[in-house]
Amino acid sequence: MSTAEPDLPVNQTIRAGTSVLAVAAAVALLYFGRVFFITLAIAIIIAFLLDPVVTMFVRFRLPRPVASFVVCSSALVLLYLLGLGLYTEFASFVEDLPAYSQRINDLVDSVATQVDQVEKRTIETIVPKRFQDQQPSTAQAAAKVKGRKNAPAQQTAPPPIPEVRIHTDPKPLLAYLYGYLRSFYDVLLMASFVPFLVYFMLSWRDHMRRRFLYLFSATDRYIAGKSWERMAEMQRGYVIGNFILGCMLAVLTCCFFFAIKLPYWPLIGVLSGFLSLVPYVGLLLAIAPALVAALPAFSQPGVYILIAAVIAVLHLVALNLLYPKLVGSRVHLNPLVVTVALMLWGTLWGGIGLLLAIPITAGIKAVFDNVARLQGYGKLLGD
Repeated sequence: MSTAEPDLPVNQTIRAGTSVLAVAAAVALLYFGRVFFITLAIAIIIAFLLDPVVTMFVRFRLPRPVASFVVCSSALVLLYLLGLGLYTEFASFVEDLPAYSQRINDLVDSVATQVDQVEKRTIETIVPKRFQDQQPSTAQAAAKVKGRKNAPAQQTAPPPIPEVRIHTDPKPLLAYLYGYLRSFYDVLLMASFVPFLVYFMLSWRDHMRRRFLYLFSATDRYIAGKSWERMAEMQRGYVIGNFILGCMLAVLTCCFFFAIKLPYWPLIGVLSGFLSLVPYVGLLLAIAPALVAALPAFSQPGVYILIAAVIAVLHLVALNLLYPKLVGSRVHLNPLVVTVALMLWGTLWGGIGLLLAIPITAGIKAVFDNVARLQGYGKLLGD
């Protein structure tokens, strides 16, 4: 017994160091393999979302592979129609870009003129009158400069310093195109796998579930299965709750934009409604498209203030009254954990990490809540 006691702190230190190295390795793996893991996470969330629809078709005596194919095909068709409608509106918006450019130039010129007037008034207010009279006018200054030019040169000007220019070799066109497209290639390649991943996850769900449960002992299979179901329910609740809230905001915003005759109100209303749900920066993202669309149609500053005020009110009402009931009651995460999760996944995966931070963290909490030795961590994450 005496020989085992001194080894206990050493073993704890080794375990703590191993845990730190494991966490560091996991973070590095998530960062450098972010394209792969983002694709996999999106496919899993979509599969959880579509699984009840596939199950409904299976109940009507339709084989699961056929039901999965029908559901995935229908989802792709709906996505295509939605994208086509948005593309049509966006194409019309691109055609009117010259009008927007002219309006922006006029606004910039107007603001510059007002700034000059304010500066002139400030100088007239601060600088005493006698000092202003002593300052030479522009015409006098120009005449003085002209007289200096006509005066004979009393001394020889120094020779000009030759200009040195460094010419770089032009970058080959193919190398430029390769560098430009390389950043999109991995994303497009992984995105093309999403429909196939979703289909196989849905059609092979029962098989994969059984094989997954076989990885655990007989006593832990129930906990693993319950964690699987709880994670799926939480993902569906989060996505559906956000979708319902986004539709409500989009409808209200479209009605307001239609009432004030905002150009491209269907496109701007949908964008503003769903962008308002982006954590922390949603309000700014929701206001920006509406203000840009209003440039060629309105010149009164009051209209822009009204647009920003209405969007801000809808955003605050949705997040403070509707969001806790439609979304917050499904994920059960406290605000501090949500903020830390947004920081972590935003740092690892960028903008898409902000969108996936809450569902991923909610899925982790679902696992913690169903594993006895991890329930303490689940309560730490909970509200």
